[in-house]
Amino acid sequence: MSRALTAVSLCLSVLLSWNAWALNNTGLGDPPSTVNRQTPYAAANGFSDAVHRGDYALASHYLDLDFIPPAEQKEKGARLARQLKFVLDHKLAPTALASLSKEPEGDPENARFDQIDAIPVGDVLYPIRLNRLPVPEGGRVWVFSEGTVKAIEPLYAKYGPVLLGEELPAGLFARSVLGLEPWQWLGVLVTLVGAALLAVVIERVTLKVMGRLAQWTRITWDDALVPAGRGPLKLLCFTVLGAVGMQALLLPPTARSITGHLFISLLIIAVAWYLLRFLRVTAEYVQETVTHSGKDAGRARGLRTQLAVLRSVFEAATYVIAAALLLMQFELVRNVGVSLLASAGIAGIVIGLAAQKSISSLLAGIQMSITQPIRIGDQVVVENEFGTVEEITLTYVVVKVWDERRMVIPISQFLDKPFQNWSKGGSSMLGVVRLMVDFTTDMDALRAELQRILGNEAKELWDGRVSTLVVEDVLDRTMQVRVLVSANPSVLFDVRALVREKLMLFLRGRPEWLPISRTEARTLAAAPAPAPKPPEEPARPALPEPSRS
Repeated sequence: MSRALTAVSLCLSVLLSWNAWALNNTGLGDPPSTVNRQTPYAAANGFSDAVHRGDYALASHYLDLDFIPPAEQKEKGARLARQLKFVLDHKLAPTALASLSKEPEGDPENARFDQIDAIPVGDVLYPIRLNRLPVPEGGRVWVFSEGTVKAIEPLYAKYGPVLLGEELPAGLFARSVLGLEPWQWLGVLVTLVGAALLAVVIERVTLKVMGRLAQWTRITWDDALVPAGRGPLKLLCFTVLGAVGMQALLLPPTARSITGHLFISLLIIAVAWYLLRFLRVTAEYVQETVTHSGKDAGRARGLRTQLAVLRSVFEAATYVIAAALLLMQFELVRNVGVSLLASAGIAGIVIGLAAQKSISSLLAGIQMSITQPIRIGDQVVVENEFGTVEEITLTYVVVKVWDERRMVIPISQFLDKPFQNWSKGGSSMLGVVRLMVDFTTDMDALRAELQRILGNEAKELWDGRVSTLVVEDVLDRTMQVRVLVSANPSVLFDVRALVREKLMLFLRGRPEWLPISRTEARTLAAAPAPAPKPPEEPARPALPEPSRS
């Protein structure tokens, strides 16, 4: 009898121990067929997918809730699943779940559980584990352990949303849309609008304060730098405030990655934007300082050319670096870059051959800024066209032709082909005016008229350096007079036209000095009359020949 009682008690103890170790979750009901708890990896990812869809009732089947009364398991299980989502999203790396075992037996070293990580709260360290438990219907499944489920509330109190109270309307915790709960969507909207408004206020206050401080300095460079921050500073403030606000919303990994890339991109754009403004303001300040000194106009134009080319170089470098930083955020682009580097030998040759002209143009632009065969504002004759150098870039030069047309010329042409630079070597050039006059023209009177014209009508144009009038050539009917005057290249044509017009007006008042055609007749002496011929003798009649007998 005693042996029978012992056997019965042993069986009961085995059954009780089996029930103690088995996973029941009777309050949740039978799990749906979509619940996959066969491996630690499948269970953890199934839980993550369910909570990020907002299906917390389904996610509660991945928790060990046997320590909770069955009547409360459904309500508390959904709430605990939602709280665990925020803890895992906030404290675990996006790739943390990838380290879990994909075998039904779990980790070979410890088949009882598979640990994801351990999260501290003060001095206490809470492990996040999945246990393998038997189920009444047979077999074993992986779920988050009872110890992990009991640690959810203290972890959520430490790492959960700080601005979210459980007393908010239940509709804000309803089913997620694209992985975000309604309160998170509302928080994103409030964060973006609030960051934009605060950015405007901060920018205005900062620029006003910095402007007052800049007025206390003697230099004017900082006075121009402060307004240059309008725009980039606003974008920078919006980026920082938006990033801080998004951190408080505890976004899921996908949304957190998207917003992170967005705000990093905006930060890069803001810095690059201000650098471009800084280059422009600095170049204008240096150019204005040299121009106001007024000591050497040629040096000012040369400096302006160097600043324009160097600014183009630094701007191009800013664009390239900013684009590289933007692209380096994305894993796909980084992988493409690694693949390209692996074949850099062939790709480098192909790219070098394809970009030979582009690289040559860039180097020509840098060489142009150093040697300065032309400068911005120079008067040049290129391709038989006279004009003014209006713009110099790294690849081309814009020449404003005298009739307001613009010629766009490759910059390498100014290094490979000859051209005329009227502004090189000085600010004065000689212009020629040629006139045809009669031989009787009084050259001294004509020289006096030239001096009068240069001292009166052409006073504002003539530089007072050269004014000569000489007989250049003597032709068969007229004399060719050459007038030589000096002036700035920009007004040399006007001086020549004015001198030509006034001298012709002077000659028209003296028509005898204008070229005329002469006809000359000569009177020849009378020649002696020829002597009369003597009269011809009459012809004699022919005599008959004597006959011979």
